[in-house]
Amino acid sequence: MYRSHHCGELNAEHIGNIVTLSGWVQKIRNKGKMIWVDLRDRYGITQLIFEEGITPVDAFSMAKNTGREFVIQATGEVIEREAKNPNMATGDIEIKVSALKVLNEASLPPFTIEDQTDGGEEIRMKFRYLDLRRNPLKEKLVLRHKLAQEVRRYLDDQGFLEIETPYLIKSTPEGARDFIVPSRMNEGQFYALPQSPQTFKQLLMVSGYDRYFQIVKCFRDEDLRADRQPEFTQIDCEMAFVEQEDVLNNFEGMAKHLFHKIKNIVFDFEFPRMPYQEAMRLYGSDKPDIRFGMQFVELKAETDKKEFVVFNSAEYVGGICAEGCANYSRKELDELTKFVQRPQVGAKGLVYVKYNEDGSLKSSVDKFYNEADLKEWAEKMDAKPGDLLLILAGETNATRNALNVLRLEMGDRLGLRNPESFAPLWVVDFPLLEWDEDSRRFHAMHHPFTSPKKEDIHLLESEPGKVRANAYDMVINGVEIGGGSIRIHDSQLQKLMFKTLGFTDEQAQSQFGFLIDAFKYGAPPHGGIALGFDRLTAMFAGIDSIRDVIAFPKNNSGRDMMIDSPSAVDQTQLDELFLSSTVKK
Repeated sequence: MYRSHHCGELNAEHIGNIVTLSGWVQKIRNKGKMIWVDLRDRYGITQLIFEEGITPVDAFSMAKNTGREFVIQATGEVIEREAKNPNMATGDIEIKVSALKVLNEASLPPFTIEDQTDGGEEIRMKFRYLDLRRNPLKEKLVLRHKLAQEVRRYLDDQGFLEIETPYLIKSTPEGARDFIVPSRMNEGQFYALPQSPQTFKQLLMVSGYDRYFQIVKCFRDEDLRADRQPEFTQIDCEMAFVEQEDVLNNFEGMAKHLFHKIKNIVFDFEFPRMPYQEAMRLYGSDKPDIRFGMQFVELKAETDKKEFVVFNSAEYVGGICAEGCANYSRKELDELTKFVQRPQVGAKGLVYVKYNEDGSLKSSVDKFYNEADLKEWAEKMDAKPGDLLLILAGETNATRNALNVLRLEMGDRLGLRNPESFAPLWVVDFPLLEWDEDSRRFHAMHHPFTSPKKEDIHLLESEPGKVRANAYDMVINGVEIGGGSIRIHDSQLQKLMFKTLGFTDEQAQSQFGFLIDAFKYGAPPHGGIALGFDRLTAMFAGIDSIRDVIAFPKNNSGRDMMIDSPSAVDQTQLDELFLSSTVKK
């Protein structure tokens, strides 16, 4: 028996017991005749004490030669600790060691295994197995586990079946770039790793399994950022004989269940429903952060009165009102101007209006607009003395996007985006299609199986850009937690959708023939949703990056620093797969 208890378990009730603990050496304090060792395992830390003349000689000698991260086993008596540590769960006791065994020695770690480590991100990713010993990462993986269990508990209670779908599937041209896998047994042919189990979960609806889910790995070969990884995890779900409200109610219920069980937060209200067009008009984003106001106000009509070319030539003029910021200095305003002019934001400049406490108004465009004009702007933006108006102009979509970034920046500066405050909503009525200038055709905004609104189907052939989708996203704190749609279940409508997307009948049959054929045998009305499990966990953990809620993530180049992957493979393997390793210069 390596241990009788774990290192976070013992307390004053165990005083006098003889116990055996095993774990890693966290810290050693050697005072000559007294040695203290902090022993760590997944559950916590327990202090061991060795005293010359009392501790057996061999155990004392071994303790002197023990180093950080050695794996040891200690047996001894639980005694009351003289200098108690209220910050430790085991801080009232320590173990008076009578026997010590080194189970494995350890090299000096490349960084300290402490909550506040001295290791940079690159070295910690290379030695991820050491980084995972630290409490901050351990706590996030424990949180991830608890979330997964609660998801399964809720969906099981709602009658969902957890069913696995294949990882080696057919490559399709829509959506992000596929990872492809060569087939040794089928020369010149390839599998793809699934971007989602979309077609399979729809086939399960055809098969009669009316409530399906799985917590599933998905794969996309796309550029990475804080909330993206080449392999990620979804809570993937589908339901048959449902309309949009059925899906929203079910998964709003799941979100409420998770917040209650994990964060002890109760949402005693229905999540707001915001149409896509309204989200773009008021926030410039299809995933608005509604923890704070600062909604966009359009000012095109009010600003066209004078000879200010920037506003007159702009398709869109809009602004936000930052409460209590009229005291911003010229330096702070210049910083904001430089912020919106960054390439990733894209604005050409920034116009401000200070609504001073004395009721006067001061603007960067005083040359063109008098105080009465500025007062009209302030009234439309519902500003009051002490507020600051920030205004951008340009092409509508680009300017709204820049204004959204500026709004979020001001929210951060003003402390309005508390990570412990949560504001959920549903964004609904997305466009079904979006036009792509490069390919000169429409693409599905979600995927080709998304159902259009019934009242818009007649527009598919005449005005496809105006068709709304039966699609919806769950958004919390400006993060898209999940999205889904009611699916097309009628073969003729699916055929029309493929035609609108530019597929010939032959192409549609080649790519999706199995699904088209399945629909001929009685497909029920169905719809579903996929929630980003990594993003959800990161939100519950109060962090922006999903990397720290994944045990073994990739870096921004898609590399696993720890195992040095991707890597070259032996020519013999390539020959078996009928592949060449030639790299184009």
